[in-house]
Amino acid sequence: MNNIDEKDQDIISPNQLLQFQSLVSKLFECCQERMQYQSDRFKLPDAELRCLLLFEGERYLTSKSIARKMNVVKSRVTKIIAGLVKKDLVQRIKDPEDSRITLLSLTPKGHTKLQDINAFNDYLHQDVLMRMETEQRKIMLTNLEILKASMEACKELMV
Repeated sequence: MNNIDEKDQDIISPNQLLQFQSLVSKLFECCQERMQYQSDRFKLPDAELRCLLLFEGERYLTSKSIARKMNVVKSRVTKIIAGLVKKDLVQRIKDPEDSRITLLSLTPKGHTKLQDINAFNDYLHQDVLMRMETEQRKIMLTNLEILKASMEACKELMV
């Protein structure tokens, strides 16, 4: 390939840029609609639902770690956790190594709720994938990996 051909590949047309922006926006909108539907379905405010999902694979979390992961201030996490405690989905436990630290963990009811949410997510994602031919699925997943890597590379530039 000569230099001119390589340069032509680097040019992004205004139409490609608009199409990409529109598709990313629509995907984000779909994700927001799904989260709203999940909130309604599982009778949890959006913030509580997102917080509950953070416990996946975690035995304990702290308010500080939740605040960092959710990108909110610790006082906001306090309100979110209070709602989850009131619903008996999360419990507060004193850290046996440092009594100044409060650990947060799921209650049995919280584990069940999280399993229900995850099962619903699995169902939805499987339904999306089943609407594609096998080969389309493979190509789409490969392209999403490329998109994720590109977005993460751009994210590093923002830091």
